Amino acid sequence: MIALRLERPMASPVAPEWSGAVWIGAIDVAALAAAEGDAIALADSEGYALARLLVRDGRSVLGFVELPVVDLPEIGGSIAVDDLVARVRALATPVVQPEPIHLPSVTVVVCTRDRAEQLRSALTSVLAIDYPAFDVVVVDNAGATDATRELIRTEFTDPRVRVVSEPVPGLSRARNTGLLQATGEIVAYTDDDVVVDSQWLRALVAGFARSNDVACVTGLVPSGELRTPVQRYFDDRVSWSANLVAREFRLAEPPADLPTFPFSVGEYGTGANFALRRTDLLALGGFDTAFGVGTRTGGGEDLDIFTRVLFAGSALVVEPSALVWHRHRSDLGALRAQAVGYGTGLGAWLMKVALTPAMMRVAIRRTPSAVRRLVDKRGGTLESGTAAAATGPELQKAPEVDGVDWAKAVSKVGWVELLSVAKGPVRYLRQRWDGTGLIDPLVRRVALARR
Repeated sequence: MIALRLERPMASPVAPEWSGAVWIGAIDVAALAAAEGDAIALADSEGYALARLLVRDGRSVLGFVELPVVDLPEIGGSIAVDDLVARVRALATPVVQPEPIHLPSVTVVVCTRDRAEQLRSALTSVLAIDYPAFDVVVVDNAGATDATRELIRTEFTDPRVRVVSEPVPGLSRARNTGLLQATGEIVAYTDDDVVVDSQWLRALVAGFARSNDVACVTGLVPSGELRTPVQRYFDDRVSWSANLVAREFRLAEPPADLPTFPFSVGEYGTGANFALRRTDLLALGGFDTAFGVGTRTGGGEDLDIFTRVLFAGSALVVEPSALVWHRHRSDLGALRAQAVGYGTGLGAWLMKVALTPAMMRVAIRRTPSAVRRLVDKRGGTLESGTAAAATGPELQKAPEVDGVDWAKAVSKVGWVELLSVAKGPVRYLRQRWDGTGLIDPLVRRVALARR
């Protein structure tokens, strides 16, 4: 008897051909408790041997569980209710953050470049958010065609959605353009390759309500698709897909478990899911245009803004209940390109740290721990990662697929990223030579004066 039917947060273009593919979904403990039956049906589960579920209690995130997918007659892919209940009972009970009394207005900024198909699903999920006062600014960053504007004009006529152009390529420039167009008290940033949770903005706002000094809130970015070995490899390596504990970070209160703090790459979150108070971000000068996809540095803009928030004396909050599902790169070529961007962006950001006296004084004390952390990022395997290792069965290494030894192939990507770090400092200096930097002070003052 079917107790429930679960849908996937992200649709996949094709069924998986890899034996280690993992079906992704979510379940609420209240729905599980009310379920009557012995099996939970999984929609579009053909080709998946495992299921990973994000377990929630209302808006709160309890953790991940992984279970085998069983193919049942007339049902298809399913998981056993008893097995799921046992796994859920082993999860910790989170501290529930109360709903803030004041719900500030929010502007959601989505930066995109020639990816109208992905943007469609991202915007659809954004407009379905349960929040009383928000608008959306889509920044078309140096698009080669008018596909983005046509998509908004023909399919997203909702008055809350605006599209603006930023002709100079660079993610930081695009984010600054969105900031200058924003009208909300809070500016929330996400990407065009995501699906946001309906409670995303309420959870972000709850993070700001933790303390008056909170300037930035980040959220959880779990994998929305694990269809290929490449996606699983990336999922295993990034810590921000498994940050399940709410935390508050302040420069004056170094956490004992982060020896490289405040240069703790990955612990704060990622650029696909974060928000800042509009006035605080303008006071900081916005995003540094020497960083980001579309520039020589290829990334690093999120690392830069997170550390600048802390060095400005503000607090940064990680709020796992602010949930955004992300579609990782699915093929090896795209993964290599992403690794190069991550590596050069990291190297560029480290160069900026070295040239900023206040940061450098702290960095000198953290250097030994940082070097060990960086070297530990090399290589990698296709075994079960941080998100599910404590709750699910360990995955087997990937077999050869289409004649490719994926375990060997993707293990080299970590070295590509590590070697790319060395390119970052020179590329950062070349970006600086081109006149990149923060938003002009006069432009900031005008924006601050405007509601």
